[in-house]
Order: sequence, then C-alpha cells, then structure tokens
Amino acid sequence: MSLSDTVIIESLINKDEKVTHDFFFVWCRPLFYSLIRRVFNYEVDYDELVNELYVHLMENDAKRLRSFRGRSSVYQWLKCVAIRFFIAKRKQAIEEKTRGSLYEKDEPSYDPHEIEEIRNDILALLDRLQNDRYRYVLKQHFILGVDYEEIAAALRTSPANVYNIKKRAITKLTVIVLDDIGYEKH
Repeated sequence: MSLSDTVIIESLINKDEKVTHDFFFVWCRPLFYSLIRRVFNYEVDYDELVNELYVHLMENDAKRLRSFRGRSSVYQWLKCVAIRFFIAKRKQAIEEKTRGSLYEKDEPSYDPHEIEEIRNDILALLDRLQNDRYRYVLKQHFILGVDYEEIAAALRTSPANVYNIKKRAITKLTVIVLDDIGYEKH
C-alpha cells in the first residue's frame, strides 16, 4: 500500500496505529538504520531510539509533524529531522558520561564585558560576509539560537537548505579569517 506524504503525516498526527507502526518500523527502517550507523559509533537500541524520535515529533500537539509543508518528500524531511535528533541524543549521551568525570574541567569563565566584546567581534566578522543569506543564517543560528526550521520558514526554504547555506557560510568565513591572519595554503 502506497500512501501520499500528506496522508502519512495526517495518520501520524491522528495516531493511526497501523500507519505509525509501518512508517517507523517498516518503511523508514532502512533510513533509520543508515542514520544510526552514521551518527552513533556505539550500539543503540533501534526501537528505543525510534520511539524517542516519535515522542519528539508528537510533542506540543505534533508541532514538528505539522511543520511538514511538502516541499520535499516526507522521507527526505524526516531524514533531516531524525539526523538532528540523533545527533542531539548522541551529544546528550556524551555530556551525561562526562558529568560523572573524576576530574574538574577548566571551563573558561568570562565576565559580562568580555562576553559582549566577543559577541561584537563575532558580529563584526559576520558583517564581512558579502552574501546576505550567509550572514542571516549564521546570526540567526549561532547568535540568536534559532533552529533550522524557523530559519527555513523565514527564508521560505527547507531546513536541509538552511544547513547547506550554513555550511557554505562557515567555509566562506573560514577563508576570511585565514586571509586576515595571513595564512597561505601551499
């Protein structure tokens, strides 16, 4: 049985048990296994991780599922959402492991004046980007903490494209910084 992307999303939102089970544990299984292998370098429980992804998608009256606009296939959209979720889970697991560490870490501490100075330096550096979209994406994501979905909505593009814009912007910013310090690639 082949369902349209819209029907799949509506069925998930309406908690249709058959479609939900088939979607997460049959149709998307190869996709999720591929993402899990790429994100985690240790054994994770597929069912547990996918159940957590489902809960993540259904939070706040299925807000994330309702954000699907059909600009890409539901599978491509879910791939972007899932990979970000899996990376966040991996990061959370790493942070939990390091919290129980036996030694104190030397975390840099900054006074409010230093923080403001650092922020101004970063904004000045971002202002040197000639591409407005690059500058906008980096400011929104790194300075203001806006997530990819919100930036994508503002730019009328996909979260995956926002990620690509961010990646190209960082590359361009790196070139600017390396040029500033006189680094020459041989």
